[in-house]
Amino acid sequence: MLSIEQRPDQVVVVAGRLDAAQVPAAQQFLDRLQGVVTLDCAGLEYISSAGLGALLKTQKRLSSSAGRLRLVGLSKHLRDVFLYSGFDRIFEIVEAG
Repeated sequence: MLSIEQRPDQVVVVAGRLDAAQVPAAQQFLDRLQGVVTLDCAGLEYISSAGLGALLKTQKRLSSSAGRLRLVGLSKHLRDVFLYSGFDRIFEIVEAG
């Protein structure tokens, strides 16, 4: 299950599992975002290759209009996924705090 919501401070909070079953709903939400978006991933337990693809698609769309995704609060495991996939060079990954 995946929960994704935008807080009043423009931070998008993602929690649960971003896998192939959840990507269509997540992509529909992500497609509405504009500008520089902070994605709080502290509650994200798992991301599949389909989930990575959804984030990449969003990053490409945002960067074409001077925006970007900033990822905050990645667990060590998810940080490793981004590192090993090379996505740490595509996304701005910020330490929580």
